[in-house]
Amino acid sequence: MNHSVGSHCPVFVGGPSMAAPRPSVRLSTNPVCSRPSKGSRRHLGRLVNCSRRYAGNLAIFMGPRLGHFNDTLSGRTSEDKFIGHTVGGETAFTSYTWSDKQRPRICILGGGFGGLYTALRLESLVWTDDKRPQVVLVDQSDRFVFKPMLYELLSGEVDAWEVAPLFTDLLKNTNIQFIKDRVKLLDPSDHLTKEPGSTCSGGTVHLESGIIIEYDWLVLALGAEAKLDVVPGSAEYALPFSTLEDACRVNKNLKALERERFGKDSSPIRVAIVGCGYSGVELAATISERLQNNGIVQAINVETTICPSAPSGNREAALKVLQSRNVQLFLGYFVSCIKKHSDSEDSAKMIRIKEEMGTDNATCGKKFILELQPAQRGLQSQVLEADLVLWTVGSKPLLPQVDPSDYYNMIPLNGRGQAETDETLRVRGHPRIFAIGDSSALRDSSGRILPATAQVAFQQADFAGWNLWGD
Repeated sequence: MNHSVGSHCPVFVGGPSMAAPRPSVRLSTNPVCSRPSKGSRRHLGRLVNCSRRYAGNLAIFMGPRLGHFNDTLSGRTSEDKFIGHTVGGETAFTSYTWSDKQRPRICILGGGFGGLYTALRLESLVWTDDKRPQVVLVDQSDRFVFKPMLYELLSGEVDAWEVAPLFTDLLKNTNIQFIKDRVKLLDPSDHLTKEPGSTCSGGTVHLESGIIIEYDWLVLALGAEAKLDVVPGSAEYALPFSTLEDACRVNKNLKALERERFGKDSSPIRVAIVGCGYSGVELAATISERLQNNGIVQAINVETTICPSAPSGNREAALKVLQSRNVQLFLGYFVSCIKKHSDSEDSAKMIRIKEEMGTDNATCGKKFILELQPAQRGLQSQVLEADLVLWTVGSKPLLPQVDPSDYYNMIPLNGRGQAETDETLRVRGHPRIFAIGDSSALRDSSGRILPATAQVAFQQADFAGWNLWGD
């Protein structure tokens, strides 16, 4: 068993130790975005009132042709053009009323990077008056979450409002309508044979509040949620880290542990992070920097390397960061189960802290046991103890159900639950439905599905917008 990659970063591993397109074009499957100019990065910083440090973070997720963001994010007008619906109770079915019966109707489901930027791209393009589409954006939250900055919430460098601005603020000065609601059912009709000259719609979207939206074009950009029910104990004792609520919950638990362990004779806070992809590595680096000598961060990955889908140079740079912050890596292992320590009982101090801070009883103030099994030959089982377990592996797309009464309108899904698309991002068999981001199973030239990153979602949103314009 190897135990070292550098003297400051113990690695437990078997094997080698490594810590504007034209309309209707095919999307390039290179997930690397070009970096905008310094002027663009400064411009993006002003848009969200972030410091210059975060302007660079914003810029790497943006492609060219970003001038429209200055209008859409400034929010200088008092006129709001939004529709808000809450979910709850019995609601009669009502049809969403489009303002114009002639112009194309585009419904975008999901307000993450892909969905929001698709809407803004459509708004920014030049259209003839009769072709300018009506756009409605649907999301279950009233806030857009800039996920790459969630880690800064743990380091105290940003506040929640900087990470999650309101859609109503972001969409001022645009004609984009916003509906806060959950998607219940899709009923596409673009697979049907149409008579020449007919004006049949692309289908309908049924929302949980009872609203029914008839559309001509549909964009699926619903993202994904953490998949916790993977091993025994993971759903009960591990915390995900993919939403604003997740980040706030992890931050509360860390604060409670820091208060309980305050003092010279206290034992270090032990944090176990399952998964060493992009999210797991960033999380490990951020928490280890926060805890310093008061904590021990252990990261577990089934692969024998961190960030296996990243370029080798990026992996080496990330490994150096983890080495400098004394993160312990357990590579070539998978977690077989998570248990609560039999002697794990809250101290009187922790009970008081949890009452004051409103932390979760199941995951805060307890000790947990993680049983690791080798995924590579030559390794032995490991048992880790942790005060906090964070889960960053596995996700399930949030694609809604399709009307089960019509077998022929089913959306083709891969084994992960993502929609199969062609290189123009259209869902196979449904020429009026596009899927982007986590909702899409677009593959690169080697047949691998593109990673679910913000960079990829931005690129796909840009191409989806142009292809909608071309249609």
